[in-house]
Amino acid sequence: MPAVGRYRSIGVVRSALEDLDAAPSQGPEAGTMAVIELDPAWAQGLEGIAPGRWLWVLCLFDQAKEPKLMVHPRGDRSRPQTGLFNTRSPHRPNPISLTLVRLEALKGNRLTVRGLEMIDGTPVLDIKPWSEGIDHPRGEQA
Repeated sequence: MPAVGRYRSIGVVRSALEDLDAAPSQGPEAGTMAVIELDPAWAQGLEGIAPGRWLWVLCLFDQAKEPKLMVHPRGDRSRPQTGLFNTRSPHRPNPISLTLVRLEALKGNRLTVRGLEMIDGTPVLDIKPWSEGIDHPRGEQA
């Protein structure tokens, strides 16, 4: 398959997590806080976003390793192997993360968010609002 599109970072994550070993193996720890430092050129795009809002944040796992098609969930060798696409492994063909976060504070181009467990310096690709009306399977309760 040919490469498609191109991406550019709109900002970076600022967090206390310094490397892959410090990152949680699955999902954010309760209360995990981080700051998204948006490139000032994109700051006007934050208009209308307010604290308390849920946001989808897409990041690039820039330290991801080569993916394996079969993996042990959460790296736990006591669990049977399963297909890569049945896991949340950061080591993927296109190492892009999708994380739902809660906006705690917004000051200029800096968003303080809860629930983003990225390593300090992780590139941010996009931010999108979570929408109750469309971000759950149609016809099912949220």
